[in-house]
Amino acid sequence: MNRFVFLILISISSTFANAQYQVADNGSSVQFKIKNLGFGVSGSFGGLQGKILFDPGKLEDAVFDVSIDANSVNTGIDMRDDHLRKESYFDVTKYPRIRIVSTKITNTGKNNFLFSGKLTIKNQTKDISFPFTVEQVSAGYLFKGSFKVKRKDFGVGGNSTISDELEVSLNVNAKQ
Repeated sequence: MNRFVFLILISISSTFANAQYQVADNGSSVQFKIKNLGFGVSGSFGGLQGKILFDPGKLEDAVFDVSIDANSVNTGIDMRDDHLRKESYFDVTKYPRIRIVSTKITNTGKNNFLFSGKLTIKNQTKDISFPFTVEQVSAGYLFKGSFKVKRKDFGVGGNSTISDELEVSLNVNAKQ
């Protein structure tokens, strides 16, 4: 009987220690800004999916594995969006998802953390790190952060007139 109680307690404690959250597309946003011929262009992506294991007290067990639907690119101009979906940009037919996976999460202060991980676009994977904040919301967390990325590192856009560097802003709503 004692062994049975011990197994139940282990099961319960591991459930709380590794709280898993599902990324909710609703209430989340992935936005970007880039210059084209000196003019600012902004847009967004949708179709956020993924799982997050997060406990601020056990960051060594934290895991972020999140992706977006590359086909969902939206700059507000249909013709431009169609162009961005083509092979020379996101090639959404061949590479339908853009993915980010953590390798380490570090606490940098109250509700402030540093994400270290891998970003994959068009089957090109690069190391990435950026600061983010965490806000506890009902039944989960809201993760907010931003980072800069060089599009040419991922084979996006070739030698077009757009800037090589773009800024991505994340608001990821994750619920149990």
